Amino acid sequence: MTTRSGRALVAHLERRFVTVNDDVRVAGRDINLLRPRSADELISDQDFDRDERLPYWAELWPSSTVLAGVIAESGFAPMRGIELGCGVGLVSIAATIAGHTVLGTDYYDDALQFTRANAFRNLGHELDTRLVDWRAMPADLGTFDLVLASDVLYESSYATIVAHAIDVTLGDTGRALIADPGRVATESFVQACRDRGLRTAVAGTRPYLAGTIRQTITVYQITR
Repeated sequence: MTTRSGRALVAHLERRFVTVNDDVRVAGRDINLLRPRSADELISDQDFDRDERLPYWAELWPSSTVLAGVIAESGFAPMRGIELGCGVGLVSIAATIAGHTVLGTDYYDDALQFTRANAFRNLGHELDTRLVDWRAMPADLGTFDLVLASDVLYESSYATIVAHAIDVTLGDTGRALIADPGRVATESFVQACRDRGLRTAVAGTRPYLAGTIRQTITVYQITR
């Protein structure tokens, strides 16, 4: 899209939301992220009644910061990738900086708009995005060499849902990297992947320390 359209999108989001800016240092580069001030301010009773949907996308989670660093420093050859639950776009932007071509997906259109806006602000161009609900994966989505997701196992039911999403998007020789702080569905997710014939291994762990937040983030690598 043109520079003008990117600027217009940023201006639109700044008018529509009360926003804040977060700076994240990734592989020696500062990424500045525009996001809503508070996810709590975006909670919709209608969305929750429909499918218990909550606007987690609006937060900048420690797992996404860690995964952004991992993919930026990985040294992988350029791949075609997808992010499951792109939120405000940090991981997709970091992967693009690392040379990958990434499709950002989320089931909130607002998240996709912030991802495109933040990509424009940091890269000078928008990223491709698509609205995707993991409960009803599009048949025409295709498969990818690189599948990325961070902190997506926050509900017990997501163990099988996310495992299925990875199974249908992961190419035959691809890899998925899933960053997780030890959520409730993690162990069940690992088993659900194995039940589908996917190989799951711990690629590494990293501490996350910021203010009062202390987490250990585990990055799982999943292959066929």
